[in-house]
Amino acid sequence: MPLVAQSSGGSSGIRRALHRAREGRQLDRTEAEVLLSAREEDLAALLAVAGGVRDAGLAEAGRPGVVTFSKKVFIPLTRLCRDRCHYCTFATVPHRLPSAFLEREEVLEIARKGAEQGCKEALFTLGDRPEDRWEAARDWLHERGYDSTLDYVRASAIAVLEETGLLPHLNPGVLSWADLQRLKPVAPSMGMMLETTATRLWSEPGGPHYGSPDKEPAVRLRVLEDAGRVGVPFTTGILVGIGETLAERVDAIFAMRRVAREYGHIQEIIVQNFRAKPDTAMRSAPDAEMLDLAATIAVTRLVCGPKIRLQAPPNLVEEAGDFELLLRAGIDDWGGVSPVTADHVNPERPWPLIDTLARHTAAAGFRLRERLTIYPWYAQRGLAGEPWLDPRLQGHVAALADPETGLAIEQARPIGRPWQEPEEVFSAGRTDLYAAVDGAGRTGDRRSDFDDVYGDWELLRSDIPAVPLLSAYPQMAAGLKRAASDPASLLDPRHESEALALFAAEGEPLDELAAIADRWRREAVGDDVTYVVNRNINFSNVCYVGCRFCAFAQRERDADAYRLSVDEVADRAAEAVQLGATEVCLQGGIDPKLPVEIYPNLIRAIKERVPALHVHAFSPMEIVTGAAKAGVSVHDWLSRLREAGLDTIPGTAAEILDDEVRWVLTKGKLPAAAWIDVVSTAHRLGIRSSATMMFGHVDHPGHWLGHFRVLAGIQDDTGGFTEFVALPFVHTNAPIYLAGIARAGASWRENRAVHAMARILLHGRIPNIQCSWVKLGDEGTVAMLQGGCNDLGGTLMEETISRMAGSEHGSARTVGQLHAIAAAAGRPARQRNTTYSLTPM
Repeated sequence: MPLVAQSSGGSSGIRRALHRAREGRQLDRTEAEVLLSAREEDLAALLAVAGGVRDAGLAEAGRPGVVTFSKKVFIPLTRLCRDRCHYCTFATVPHRLPSAFLEREEVLEIARKGAEQGCKEALFTLGDRPEDRWEAARDWLHERGYDSTLDYVRASAIAVLEETGLLPHLNPGVLSWADLQRLKPVAPSMGMMLETTATRLWSEPGGPHYGSPDKEPAVRLRVLEDAGRVGVPFTTGILVGIGETLAERVDAIFAMRRVAREYGHIQEIIVQNFRAKPDTAMRSAPDAEMLDLAATIAVTRLVCGPKIRLQAPPNLVEEAGDFELLLRAGIDDWGGVSPVTADHVNPERPWPLIDTLARHTAAAGFRLRERLTIYPWYAQRGLAGEPWLDPRLQGHVAALADPETGLAIEQARPIGRPWQEPEEVFSAGRTDLYAAVDGAGRTGDRRSDFDDVYGDWELLRSDIPAVPLLSAYPQMAAGLKRAASDPASLLDPRHESEALALFAAEGEPLDELAAIADRWRREAVGDDVTYVVNRNINFSNVCYVGCRFCAFAQRERDADAYRLSVDEVADRAAEAVQLGATEVCLQGGIDPKLPVEIYPNLIRAIKERVPALHVHAFSPMEIVTGAAKAGVSVHDWLSRLREAGLDTIPGTAAEILDDEVRWVLTKGKLPAAAWIDVVSTAHRLGIRSSATMMFGHVDHPGHWLGHFRVLAGIQDDTGGFTEFVALPFVHTNAPIYLAGIARAGASWRENRAVHAMARILLHGRIPNIQCSWVKLGDEGTVAMLQGGCNDLGGTLMEETISRMAGSEHGSARTVGQLHAIAAAAGRPARQRNTTYSLTPM
């Protein structure tokens, strides 16, 4: 299809942009657009600059002059799709197929043939969620016991791993954060073409993506971002010549660069030329020109830099000279090439023979080397224990990867291997950190991979939510009046200005707000200040999720890293009971080396040792992770934990339930919708939880109000929250503070306002409002008890998370100390259990 508009930068604009590129300057969008029009000597100069950038990247990677490819088989798991792309011949209709899906044995037969030929990648390609459109797909899945196409993808990938040893690369289309979590354990890499960011090509009748729900650019960009949050080595790319303007093409290139920089997971970018196919709506559209493709590759190389791996499919070129042209333009990879199967997406374009591809590559001055589906940088780090590779895949990848280069061992032949986790976890590392943190303290103020585990700090600065100016006082009097008479109505959007005014209260209005909150506290729960005798046990602090506010998480090789065995956790629980505890709270980092069965095993071990001890365990993030590893729904995973003896769950990992804030605070933690789903599901299963909010970082009162609305909605639906806990951000060692992005925690005024507003906004829904002595100290806790709070939390016995962040208020309190805090607030203290039944005096 011809370009809708051409750049008018002219030769002088091209040469200015080329001059900047030669000097190593970062191209802006205008310069990139101008360079797409380069032809003749300007194009030759552009290719030379881009090729030089590519060569520098290969030298830095330790493989100068090496161009890679992957020896693969193509597994078209299903050709049914709910989308209607106007250029696609892969997707079809049920009556044209012998079956809606390939059977398991058909999948394995393709994979076995590939293994015999030395292939190492099994490329799973399929249509997006065909069961949403086709009854035949729904029936096929149901008859074989699968709830969805993705369930069958997961099962098929495991079969390929165990039966053949080929490494799955999954292309199932649009995936959610939870989908990516479920599929990551079965595939070293995944992919989805961005194709374009031009929304009009999707939204307007006649556009190539019109009528295709999964082709909305915003949806596909979200998939790229979620893949980064989950830590999946990911392939993406653009399709050149489907009707996009040059500016729209540049926008897509910059969008891919932004995601790659923010998360570091884009292992390759494909620049693919459109080719018209018969029997499609775009059969008459012209093919993309090779010079246009070459210019686009070169601009992509210059925009995305030397470290990105850049691919062009070798079976879509016209003639021998095109191979050299694309290499000159800056590619360093030919993608997957199969000696066994056809390219089912482009069936009219056979793969070149690998020997032929090697000759063309050598003629351009390069050596062709085989790689795996997971690129060398990610393979080497994944095999070293970093979270790019699930532990269950390490043996499969290690058997095929050269340990020195991360490339494929070309003579290796895949064999089936068990897909399983380690059976036992042993205590290791600084297991005394819970005690030493109050004395010797942490070894350093940051983890060893501080510069890269959290993403691109500079890019993150542009994502910080703007803080709205609050014209507080005109609505203050009305807000205080409403707080005193009808507190919960402040959650109504009609009264938002009054609620925001109250969050901004200071001086006498703040004192009045605290007094109102305390009156509602007295009406709801009386004067008793409650607490629980409990012990926190953080069973591992190894974590690579990349929460930018967390100073607890460590890299496995860091001096402060540790993990506890099941027996060690059970020993600490038994010791807690001897000290009078009625509850143990278990939470840990998302440690990639912990087997999924550790979660129920921890509960069983505690219940076997001390049956009456209440087990309050696992954040929503841990629950989602466990469900994904186990390959079951959150509902089913929670049911298994409940059967093991789980009593309640902590409502941590909430932070702020607004993804605008969450994606600044964390690179990879679960989105707000997933947190809501986990907590709501737990409540419906009879597993109650706390509710929390961490505030005082990059948030503002509008976020706090929205957060309280979400909690109120859940409570109206399930009634499962036992208490709300306000958690002031501890900034001292928090990475996001050390990077200069977050502020230094909540002010004293904000602490008073948030705790008081928690009581007011949640009145009639959540009766217990808890303040954290760990974060506030004794004096601050007394003030919160006088401004709406009724609960002190627990004795804790261990508190590592806040102490690692820099809290200076210790990690334990005795019962006597908690009574003294209550007395300082002028109130009696009473011991309770986890669900707020008072202990007999």
